[in-house]
Amino acid sequence: MNIRQEQPNDYREVENLTREAFWNIYRPGCAEHFVLNRFRENPDFIPELDLVMEHDGRIIGHVMFSRAELVLDDGTRCPSWTFGPISIHPDYKRQGYGLQLLNHALAKARGLGVGFLCMEGNIAFYSLAGFGLASKLGIHYHAEPRDAEVPYFLAQELVPGWLKAGGIVEATYCPPKGYFVADADPEAFEAYEATFPAKEKAFLPGQLPQFCQSCGMPLARAEDFGTNADGSTNYDYCRHCYQDGKYNM
Repeated sequence: MNIRQEQPNDYREVENLTREAFWNIYRPGCAEHFVLNRFRENPDFIPELDLVMEHDGRIIGHVMFSRAELVLDDGTRCPSWTFGPISIHPDYKRQGYGLQLLNHALAKARGLGVGFLCMEGNIAFYSLAGFGLASKLGIHYHAEPRDAEVPYFLAQELVPGWLKAGGIVEATYCPPKGYFVADADPEAFEAYEATFPAKEKAFLPGQLPQFCQSCGMPLARAEDFGTNADGSTNYDYCRHCYQDGKYNM
């Protein structure tokens, strides 16, 4: 097993790996590979923490880190960090490779001076690497009520006492804008996605809540989605806004 920094000639392979790892997990299809594609040019990107895991010469895992910010109650912005997507090829999931990659990356991040991480994820997995609820450390999630204990919003001090040393008692976290690139530029995302082999999107139990990109209607059932010109499901719009490949004006 080898973990090393990603190189330019790895980019397409890693993006395809990321697509395979996230497809239909949190939403019909996925956008994480597009986030990665665009993030490498983002000033928040940290090349030294852009890592791939190899098994018998094949890339089976990847993780990237980013600079982020914590906003104090008085509006002061303090530097922080986050990471993701972290991907393991479906053929190698649930075999311990994800945790091995993450622990390696966290140790390297600590060595590079990363003191504190916030991220969104499943606490059942990430607690194995030392993460806990961010609210326990006084860090709030931008999209949830301030007093909420958000089960998917996690944090860890890689350097013990980092928050106290920085005078941070309470703060709010918002993911870097680069993580929302698919929503900000859907046409570019669609064009990028078209460069990959076609895969079937599916609306599955356990995915994150979906909303119509036009009217904001919750898309909670298969029959709520719109339809494309060929009769297939359109997972971006509701049936009231988009039918048979046309917008309902």
